[in-house]
Parts: sequence; C-alpha cells; structure tokens
Amino acid sequence: MARYRPPAPPSSPYITPVGAARLREELDELWRRTRPEVTRALADAAAEGDRSENAEYIYRKKQLAGIDRRVRYLRKRLAVIKIVDRPPDDRERVFFGAWIRLEDEQGNSLEYRIVGADEIDPRRNYISFDSPMARAVMRRRAGDEISVEMPGGLAAFTITEVIYRESE
Repeated sequence: MARYRPPAPPSSPYITPVGAARLREELDELWRRTRPEVTRALADAAAEGDRSENAEYIYRKKQLAGIDRRVRYLRKRLAVIKIVDRPPDDRERVFFGAWIRLEDEQGNSLEYRIVGADEIDPRRNYISFDSPMARAVMRRRAGDEISVEMPGGLAAFTITEVIYRESE
C-alpha cells in the first residue's frame, strides 16, 4: 500500500536570468544529448534477449523515465517562470535577488542571496524566495531586527547590509 503525500505547494515563479539560462541549458542537454544516448543504450540492451532478467535493460528504462520526468518538469516550469532581470528601484530594502548580511545574537555574521526555488544552492548561500528566512527579511532595511522560526526554535537576527550586484 502506498503512502499518500499531499502535493507540495507551488513555489514562486521568480528566477534570475542566470538561473533561467541554466534551466534552459539543462533541458537542451537532456533532450539533445543525454536522452538519445540512453535511448540507444536501451535499444542495445533490449537486443540482447530476455528483458525480464536483463539488468542493463531495466536500468536504462528507469534512467529514461527519470530523464523524461525531468524534461516534463523543466518544460512546464520554463513556461511559467518570471525572470527578474533588474534590481528594484529602492535598493535600500530587501527584495528578490538581494544579497543580505545578517548578524545573529552571538555576533556571528551570515550572508545569503534570495533567489528562486530552482536556484537554491546551500554551498553558495542561495536561499529560496519562499524560505522562512527570505520571508522574514523581505522589504526590510539594514538595521532592522527580525525573528525567524528555525529548527532549533526562534532565532533573532539583525540585517547589517543589503547589496544588489549587477553581475549575478
């Protein structure tokens, strides 16, 4: 018996120009290079005989299904995204695309960039526009204090700087 999982709430459609280009490149790579390679490998595996015990055939079918699922997602997502290609008029406030520097209660400094759901990258400190941290800092200014519900409980931060960089 399968467990029912309700669908995830839809993420915001906003994305940076770099993020949109990455999604288009990924779709092109999957459709023009990866999928044809896997299809050829699947046909070769199918030609080997009994498909029910052919591990290569089973693996390639699953791989092809995964590629098709991702291609479907990317096509649907690219149809609805809204590219945010310029900084806001009020650069003193936090909006989509901003780099924010925060200071926690212990004096530790943190830096995040607010990006779309398709661009999240913890290694680069890119957080989702839909995340609790991003929602807490949205429309705030440097010097404002915020409270964010974290896994360990409520945490307080002070916004120390709001930066908009043109090249990212």
